[in-house]
Amino acid sequence: MKARDSLSWVVRALWMQRVRSLLTIVGFAIGIAAMVLLTSLGEGLRVFVLKEFTQFGSHIVAITPGKTETFGIGGIINTTRPLTLADAQSLEQLPGVEEVVPQVMGNSQVKAGSRSRYTNIAGVGPQADKAWGMVAASGKFLPVEDFERARAFAVLGSELKTELFGSANALGEFVHIGGVRFRVVGVMESKGEFLGVDLDDMVYIPANKALQMFNRESLMEIDIFYSPSLSAEDIAERVRQHLIRRHGFEDFTIVTQDQMLATMDNILLILKFAGAGLGAISLLVGAVGITTILMITVTERVSEVGLLRALGGTRNQVRNLFLGEAIFLGFAGGACGVAAILVFLGLVTLFVPSLPVAVEPVVVIGALGLSMAIGLVAGLRPAMNATRMSPIDALRAE
Repeated sequence: MKARDSLSWVVRALWMQRVRSLLTIVGFAIGIAAMVLLTSLGEGLRVFVLKEFTQFGSHIVAITPGKTETFGIGGIINTTRPLTLADAQSLEQLPGVEEVVPQVMGNSQVKAGSRSRYTNIAGVGPQADKAWGMVAASGKFLPVEDFERARAFAVLGSELKTELFGSANALGEFVHIGGVRFRVVGVMESKGEFLGVDLDDMVYIPANKALQMFNRESLMEIDIFYSPSLSAEDIAERVRQHLIRRHGFEDFTIVTQDQMLATMDNILLILKFAGAGLGAISLLVGAVGITTILMITVTERVSEVGLLRALGGTRNQVRNLFLGEAIFLGFAGGACGVAAILVFLGLVTLFVPSLPVAVEPVVVIGALGLSMAIGLVAGLRPAMNATRMSPIDALRAE
């Protein structure tokens, strides 16, 4: 039997059972669409988070106070000692360190004249704008001063400036933050959000003032931005040895950006594949549908199978014809599902551009291949049943 004749036979057979075929294709399309959609959302989320973490650069080491250690059987000691501004200032002297940004974050009321609002307060060092890639729209960022004796200056995010001063000039004006008066020395250009935190609706003040305002003894974090010529392991070891000399022992935690990204990437990949797995479960329903329709088809088309065998059709040809139906159903369902979800994601991207969605070509191709493979497996049993029919018995049955 020629390939063209085989294809014609498959198409005609499915057309004669078009209602069953259509329902099977729809079931497969839903499964494929769910798998591609969940995988695309998972990949989009992964790309979005990784992009958020790298928007401030890719050569960062974060130091946080305290270190959890285990001693003996089941003994856990959590040593939490303060990271001070003196520690941060001393780290600037290490070879390869470009910027050091001490951080203290909190929330407080900010007042300017008769206007006020609660917003995020970032206590930072004077190099935070360079380290975070921020640009002043007017004025300048916090002046370079000794960390522990920095004056009460404030820099406003673009949105916060508009809320407090409208279109008026804010430079040189005073704002009250947590009851303390600060002079505005700069307004930043719009930066957007970082993991849901609006950087434009924020006020930046010296870290020493934030420590006093929030009654803290320790910095929450020290970020070190280092030269690209150094590896993360080298700079982390230099920082570790330096702080051990200052503190006497390792009472802090060092995390490189590579470690953070690797951990986040692993977690998000698990979520991505879990989503794909949930979509793949729907394909099992389609597989059951294909098996069912072909089992019924074999029973109803006994005379057709008998005639094929009587005309000289071999067992392999009969088997391949039924497998062709199964593969065609799987491919048609997969193609419809992929086409539907690509149209849907195109509309989502058009009307909700902020939603993180990333369609991977390998996933689309893999989904089509998987649908055809499931169709092949699902049709194997009915096809084998058809090949076992004796042409004489099949014709006699009719």
